[in-house]
Amino acid sequence: MGGKKKQRAKEAAAEEQLKVSDSSLLAEATPAEVVEIIGRTGVRGEVTQVRCKILVGPDEGKVIRRNVKGPVRLKDILMLKDTELEAQPLTGGRK
Repeated sequence: MGGKKKQRAKEAAAEEQLKVSDSSLLAEATPAEVVEIIGRTGVRGEVTQVRCKILVGPDEGKVIRRNVKGPVRLKDILMLKDTELEAQPLTGGRK
């Protein structure tokens, strides 16, 4: 009997830890809206370069270039951990 209670207690503690880490991650992230899709980058084109406008924080209103992995559309909201770094502009491609 005691083993099941310990297992439930461990599961509850792990779940609580996960909730705390998720909320702290969201507290550190800054929302930004995609305003322009620039193009695809990466060896296989798996990354999309976008321009996004920061919605809140000290850099509010600033438009920066970022690389996004996965599907992205105009007016999507990205949660950025860092708003100071900006992606390198895409070059003309291979010749």
